[in-house]
Amino acid sequence: MSEAATTTTMPGPGADAAAPARTAPPAERRGASARNIASYLQAAPLALILFVFLLIPIATIVVVSFWDYDFARIIPDFVLTNYKEALGSSVTWRTYLNTLRYAAIVWALTAVIGFMTAYFLAFYVRSATMQMVLFLVCTVPFLTSNIIRMISWIPFLGRNGLLNSALIHIGIVDEPLEFLLFSDFAVVLAMVHLYTLFMVAPVFNTLMRIDRSVVEAARDAGASGWQTLTNVIIPLAKPGIAIGSIFVVTLVMGDFITVRFMSGGQSASVGLMMANQISLLQYPAAAANAVILLITVLIIVAAIIRLVDIRKEL
Repeated sequence: MSEAATTTTMPGPGADAAAPARTAPPAERRGASARNIASYLQAAPLALILFVFLLIPIATIVVVSFWDYDFARIIPDFVLTNYKEALGSSVTWRTYLNTLRYAAIVWALTAVIGFMTAYFLAFYVRSATMQMVLFLVCTVPFLTSNIIRMISWIPFLGRNGLLNSALIHIGIVDEPLEFLLFSDFAVVLAMVHLYTLFMVAPVFNTLMRIDRSVVEAARDAGASGWQTLTNVIIPLAKPGIAIGSIFVVTLVMGDFITVRFMSGGQSASVGLMMANQISLLQYPAAAANAVILLITVLIIVAAIIRLVDIRKEL
């Protein structure tokens, strides 16, 4: 009798698998559902703002880029003429290449200047208070308009400007230097002045996060200052450099005011080309160039993100 009872009460080998799965109590399910709803409600305002002020404008530009136009009106239609004219024109290609050239030169200069400035603030200024004071000093010019800061270079670089007058007075040159203003040099100089802070800020933030014991360990291991910089500090600062590069490249690619004023109309950029098309009421053509420019910038940003993991800084 006892063996039979034992046999009937012992669980079989598949008893655990056959047992019904444990379901969460109703209270737990309601709590999880409430948390999900709360998360969606918290994200809803930002999602609405992005949808209204980012996705809808971009979608509108894409739609308009396929419309037709004449000298006086825009014709809602679906044509590829705007893209064919943009991609099939040698002038457009030269304009894009010139814009990319500006972006590359300005990026290289801002990367060097921005890294040197951030490195000095992070490693040579010991006081945190003084670091913040000097960093705020770097941001003081940004309290004024970009256009004012850009135009301020004109009386300095002009033919009879302060720089030419000083060089002639000292005897370095006999006549004013013509390339200082209304040239590619002036465009690059103004852009570097306008956008260097966008490189300094993320690089400085990254350098401040570096554990100083890592730097000390490299020095204790016999590494020189240059080896420590190239093998330790710069690799750890790559995320900040990548973020600053994205800021600088995107700003330069879309800039047209600086090119218009500082080149004196002797140079061109994609932004300036689109501004001219808008002034001529060629909105579909400008929209097509805007789409092409957006795709170009996204490719550059994707390449930067591919090379450097910027999630460490986010």
